[in-house]
Amino acid sequence: MTSIAVLGLVFSLIAVRQIGRVHFQIWQIMLLGAVAVLITGQIAPVTALKAINLDVIFFLFGMFIVGEALEESGYLEHLSQRFFKLAKSMDGLVLLILFGAGLLAALLMNDTLAIIGTPLVLLLAKKNTARAKPLLLALAFSITTGSVMSPIGNPQNLLIALGNGINNPFVTFARYLALPTIINLVIAYLMLKLYYRRDFRKTAEALQPQPVRDMALARLCQVSLIFLVLLIALKIVLVFVSPQIDFRLTFIALAAALPIILFSCHRLQLIKSIDWSTLVFFAAMFILMASVWNSGFFQGLLADMHLNLADESVVLGISALLSQFISNVPMVALYLPMLGQLGSSIGALMALAAGSTIAGNLTILGAASNVIIIQSCEKKSDETITFWEFFRIGLPLTAINVAVYWVFLKLV
Repeated sequence: MTSIAVLGLVFSLIAVRQIGRVHFQIWQIMLLGAVAVLITGQIAPVTALKAINLDVIFFLFGMFIVGEALEESGYLEHLSQRFFKLAKSMDGLVLLILFGAGLLAALLMNDTLAIIGTPLVLLLAKKNTARAKPLLLALAFSITTGSVMSPIGNPQNLLIALGNGINNPFVTFARYLALPTIINLVIAYLMLKLYYRRDFRKTAEALQPQPVRDMALARLCQVSLIFLVLLIALKIVLVFVSPQIDFRLTFIALAAALPIILFSCHRLQLIKSIDWSTLVFFAAMFILMASVWNSGFFQGLLADMHLNLADESVVLGISALLSQFISNVPMVALYLPMLGQLGSSIGALMALAAGSTIAGNLTILGAASNVIIIQSCEKKSDETITFWEFFRIGLPLTAINVAVYWVFLKLV
């Protein structure tokens, strides 16, 4: 039971993040948990190393390189400003944020969009002498919602896609989750317009696109993005033409990062600047969750419960609620072995992806991208969004979102 006690302490620390004057980051807490189970002998060092899913680690590394290069070169910011020239009103501006950031989040991962999108949204608000809150909320909801429909939209979807033998993850995620995701983006727009009616009466002034900061790096980013799109298309085709070829998602991310790593004179700086703490978090999480699973605690709990934990409705509801308390990535890491033991369907896996991800629309703490947006906003401006301001919209929005996914999962 030591592993369970450590897990409880880890989740408690993630919730409070502070003991006395010492403030912990999430990756530090998870690393302490992994060290604790190793020191107490709950998992052998060799077993711990084998538990680390290198496909996930290398995929994240590749995508972080691409995201860092896009940010450092100013290329994505330049494209975004050109994109937002299309807005003629606040309605149009919010819709462009929702669908632009939502669709990009399905390709570039949600946290990358949060980092790049927040200063852009603050600039849009300043340019239009508008309150930043509805635009920041639009960014948060779009990133969370848009990332639902892609196996590479967020880390928890990546865990599901890599760990359960889904033959064609892009097609599978799109088949089950693309249409309800688009509907939920429209619902997010309607909710924001309902809560911020006065703000939507303003006209929008177009941004003048700024030149990219590093043209050479921007060209490499263009090549990387082309590689990314082409390799995703190749992955989809190969499943139908030559399913025996093991063309992993990891290969896509590493190949997309390769032009930057090989040809950029800033390669070392870019590698140093990527989010190494997230990679440490994942490695530590795999070790801790393997120790917890090996303890047999949750298997025993399964036997005593009368719920069918593989039922799509149950998976959707439990994942959306539990993600508020133990964070969506650890929750998925715990739930996946249970689904594997129960012989779950593709629908149950898609319910897990939808529930764990859309949980980010309920509270600020439901998604790391929300925290990134709030922290970046507070550093760069006097604006902020309180927990209750987020929750008063997030509660009805998430309830509707879950209902929409439930209906579509039952229909597919």
